[in-house]
Amino acid sequence: MKYIVGIDEAGRGPLAGPVAVGVVRIDAHFNRRFFRGIKDSKKLTEKNREVWFELLKKRRKEGQIDYSVSLISEKIIDKRGIVYAINLGINKCLTKLKISKDSKIFLDGGIKAPADFIYQKTIIKGDEKVAVISMASVCAKVTRDRYMVRLSKKYPKYGFDIHKGYGTLKHRQSIKKYGPSKVHRRSFLKNLVKEV
Repeated sequence: MKYIVGIDEAGRGPLAGPVAVGVVRIDAHFNRRFFRGIKDSKKLTEKNREVWFELLKKRRKEGQIDYSVSLISEKIIDKRGIVYAINLGINKCLTKLKISKDSKIFLDGGIKAPADFIYQKTIIKGDEKVAVISMASVCAKVTRDRYMVRLSKKYPKYGFDIHKGYGTLKHRQSIKKYGPSKVHRRSFLKNLVKEV
């Protein structure tokens, strides 16, 4: 077995923006002490997520680790559904990282890799239990959050830099006031008017 791989997504539930899939690949003999203190990205502060992401980038430059993040657009989510979008992101990242079929793959929650990856295991709350999934979670979350901050400059009325597209009361009120932007997920907005 050549690699150990962690996979997680960020942005399954927001009303706007893409879903992000993060895949982290480590050598089977990688020093696990590097991961000490890592946990699910949602349980880290934004500052701590950024620190971990920079550490990962440094290890990547040293050739000890590699990762890929795929952002799948709201248009694909609307057209094909969130599950399809996440699976597409997984496939893109696995291909980009040239993950061999005999790699040991750990995935968070209900997500799965393609069936020909025979050594895969989906773990409920895996982002809390398996360090390489936690790191994939951090990669996905930081990449998506940075993207949403950039989108906020293009669509300043919605506050994407604050809520990152999630359905906060302020965000829902903005949609009701200004209507949806090009980056809103139309399929996620169907019941919105009743809620606000």
